[in-house]
Amino acid sequence: MQTDLYKHKGMRRALVKLLRDKGIFDERVLAAIETVPRHFFFEKAFVEQAYQDKAFPIGEGQTISQPYTVAFQTELLKLKSTDKVLEIGTGSGYQCCVLLQITPSVYTIEYNRPLYEKAIRFFKTYGLKPHTFHGDGSEGLPSHAPYDKIIVTAGAPTVPKSLMKQLNIGGILVIPVGDEKTQRMLRITRVQENEFTKEEFTNFKFVPLLGREGWSSDKG
Repeated sequence: MQTDLYKHKGMRRALVKLLRDKGIFDERVLAAIETVPRHFFFEKAFVEQAYQDKAFPIGEGQTISQPYTVAFQTELLKLKSTDKVLEIGTGSGYQCCVLLQITPSVYTIEYNRPLYEKAIRFFKTYGLKPHTFHGDGSEGLPSHAPYDKIIVTAGAPTVPKSLMKQLNIGGILVIPVGDEKTQRMLRITRVQENEFTKEEFTNFKFVPLLGREGWSSDKG
C-alpha cells in the first residue's frame, strides 16, 4: 500500500488548476480528481509522472487515461450522487475511483483477465467497493441493467446497440467512436424508449474496445 503525502496532494492541486484552465468546470469532477491519489496506480519509480496530464502504460497493451480525458468524460456524464453507473473498461481502476467519489453505485467490467484481477486487488487494498465484473463490456452488463449513466473508456467502431438498450429513460452514454487511430467523443441521451439524441465533442485516442460489439480480440 502506498502513502499519500503532502507533496502528492500539492501535485493534485496543480493538476486540478491545469484541468480548470483547459475547460473542466464541474466542481464535483475537479474535487474527485483532487481526492483520488493517481500515483497509487503507478509503480513507485514513476510517481513523478502520475500528475502529468498524460496517459501512461499499465501493461497488457492498455493505458491509464490522461487526467483531462477522465475529467472530460466524467463531466459529460452529468453525474448525480444517486446515479447507477456502468463503466466499460475497468483498466487500472482510476476512472472507477473518480466515479466513486461522486456516486457509490458503480458497476465496472473489464475484458482483460490480468487487468481485472489486478484492479480487484487494488480495490480490496484500499477498501473500495465498486461492483466488479470480468467479461465482454461491449455488450454491457444486462443482468444489472438499466443504468442512469454508462461510460466507455475504450474506442469503439460504432455505438453498441446493447449499451443503448441498457440506459434508463433520460440516461446518458458517453463513448469514443471512430477508427483505431482516433475517435470522436459522443454523448448519447435516451430521450424516450426508442428515441435517442447524439452530441459530438472533440477527438481523442483510446485503446480499442474489444468484444462482440467492439473490435475483434485478434486486432490487438
